[in-house]
Amino acid sequence: MITGAQIGRLVITHLPRGRGCRERSILISQEEQKSLFAKVDEAFAKVGGKRILLCDSGWASEQWSSWGVEQFPDVEAVQKYTELLNEFNWFRYVESITLLGTEAQPS
Repeated sequence: MITGAQIGRLVITHLPRGRGCRERSILISQEEQKSLFAKVDEAFAKVGGKRILLCDSGWASEQWSSWGVEQFPDVEAVQKYTELLNEFNWFRYVESITLLGTEAQPS
């Protein structure tokens, strides 16, 4: 069992799933959309995120058009990443759900 104190020192694996864009994102230009995605990439790099896999699942799922596997150096990096995304209102444009975890440890 991992304690709360240990989680802060463990690599955090992040599995985001996206439902595509919200209606609000359709109202902005393609240039503004590209700018938003560039800000996401900048925030991700700033906190030391590592993108392991990004999948297009729209052909197989009506609910989730994409998903991925990412890693962050620690839980503080995940929190900072979310803070940076909120600074430019990312979640007003994209609907997603996230699953976080740490590598399973032998018992």
